[in-house]
Amino acid sequence: MRGMSRHAIIGAGPSGLAAARALSKRGLDVIGFERHSEVGGLWDIDNPHSTVYESAHLISSKRRTEFAEFPMADAVADYPDHRQLAQYFRDFAERFSLYDLFQFDTAVEQVEPLADGWRLTTSTGETHDVASLLIANGNLHTPNRIDWPGEFAGRIIHSSEYKKPQQFAGERVLIVGAGNSGCDMAVDAVHHADHVDISVRRGYHFVPKYVFGKPADAVGGKLKLPGKLKAAVDARLLKMFTGDPTRFGFPEPDHKLYESHPIVNSNILYHLGHGDLRVQPDVASLDGQDVVFADGSRERYSLIVQATGYRLDFPFIDHSLLNWHGAAPDLYLNAFHPDRDDLFVVGMVEAAGIGWEGRMQQAELVADFIQARSQAPSKAARFAKRKAGGAQDMSGPMNYIKLDRMAYYVHRDTFLDTVAAARRELAV
Repeated sequence: MRGMSRHAIIGAGPSGLAAARALSKRGLDVIGFERHSEVGGLWDIDNPHSTVYESAHLISSKRRTEFAEFPMADAVADYPDHRQLAQYFRDFAERFSLYDLFQFDTAVEQVEPLADGWRLTTSTGETHDVASLLIANGNLHTPNRIDWPGEFAGRIIHSSEYKKPQQFAGERVLIVGAGNSGCDMAVDAVHHADHVDISVRRGYHFVPKYVFGKPADAVGGKLKLPGKLKAAVDARLLKMFTGDPTRFGFPEPDHKLYESHPIVNSNILYHLGHGDLRVQPDVASLDGQDVVFADGSRERYSLIVQATGYRLDFPFIDHSLLNWHGAAPDLYLNAFHPDRDDLFVVGMVEAAGIGWEGRMQQAELVADFIQARSQAPSKAARFAKRKAGGAQDMSGPMNYIKLDRMAYYVHRDTFLDTVAAARRELAV
């Protein structure tokens, strides 16, 4: 049966394209499924499932983010917007003949394990039996919503529902959450809303996009120091440019730089310094048109935006099949199931500076293993024995904060060095 020689990829966003490229260049038979009509995943704002907004740009520079074998053009901005990125992924798919590998407007609704391989059921009513399954549909599509005590007389939306700053016109706005999206939205809101506050639970480290006239991550990338020393040096350097965020009402961070994802947005500090918005404590409850904060203070709002992130979610597969523990699957190198040699997750990895090339290297390792199973079975068997031990600690020198959103966070160099070593061992 031809299908049983095929390898299925779910998703045609950055990770799905990386997986398709890695498998197809080895001559492996690929069939991909994408519920939208185009590649690019969330970076295609016309995708009804996209969670990006009009002002969304990369928070890492293009040279630290792009696929190594397909650099972005020099004419592309240092920090491209979603339109440039959507075109980049279309060009990538065209360059490497990936479009023909995917069935578009086709969602995978259920996957079931077979004795050898997987059966996929799609929204078109078709079933496909495949030799292996690569889940690559991204990490940022199921909103993490907060249910506070009390009732609110205004509107509450999640940041995934935000698209354009005109949505803030005439509103008294509270942004809840000071991640990168929350800070972007707060900056957008000051130009349109009647009043803007941002509610935070903890302190953050702020990183400017430019240092000495160059993208900050390019400057920091030249400091070849041990992890903790590099974090200390970078923190001192960056504070020279951003100052002390506690001056503007942010709490003192409870972690060191790089132990959580920093906020790459100094514009919010600019607007705080100009009195365009204020920092508020954590939300305790809702009371009509008022929000009651953890310190007992209250303020009246008409719109609350929950910039509270996303939950990892693969709705088409039962958690038990993914060795799921806590907030994420427990997988070797965030990709390999301990027991099954035909089930992989590609792209479930976050790290400062890992970019799409880091996810490509993860996809390459998956493809190496699939290829080695038939062409170098003894090498594949040794690797399978190692992954049977489950996830390894990829935190390197860092002590990452214990939050659900950090469940699949890794230290970039530790992760990529381990992937590179495994790739050398699996080489056929």
